[in-house]
Amino acid sequence: MRLCAVIVAGGRSSRMGREKAFELIRRRSILERVVSCLRMQVPDIVINANGDASRFRDTGLPVIGDLRADTPTPLAGLHAALTHAVERRFDAVLTVPSDAPFLPADLAQRLRPVNRPAAIAASAGQQHYLTGSWSAALLPGLSRAMDEPRLPRLRDWTLVCDAAVVHWPAEPYDPFFNVNTPEELAEAERIAAEFNL
Repeated sequence: MRLCAVIVAGGRSSRMGREKAFELIRRRSILERVVSCLRMQVPDIVINANGDASRFRDTGLPVIGDLRADTPTPLAGLHAALTHAVERRFDAVLTVPSDAPFLPADLAQRLRPVNRPAAIAASAGQQHYLTGSWSAALLPGLSRAMDEPRLPRLRDWTLVCDAAVVHWPAEPYDPFFNVNTPEELAEAERIAAEFNL
């Protein structure tokens, strides 16, 4: 199965006050950490982001924007990711957020959809809807759902496509810890120092 990865960096970072992906944890940006983790698992990686793509130049990765400006939710990022997968003839796409610095090294392997069209990660009793693997065949259905008067949430979409839920332990730290606030950035720094990440 041909798999590509898309880092979804479409959030407004309103609680942080600046773009989260470029915040440093032990002198490495969160985005650098995400890219480094994915490079060990998936050969083809792109970034989904709007605005000036040149801010991602240092990654050396292609940048794709949202195709549905009428959809101000993570669904727009998933739609862009699935469109990219279909256009490049990938069988599936792995999506991850740009603000999760401790992603697990077995993410792609464990999230490969086998008997389901999609699979999402979970830890500590919480499902991480944007961290998932999605069959490229889901694109037409997602496009139709996005045309509905009442736009579904990403959570709703995982139910529509019968996504499997794959659980990871949250000890000694949650691999899906994400950074939205200065306080969470400080906690990420503490975790990284304690576990030499």
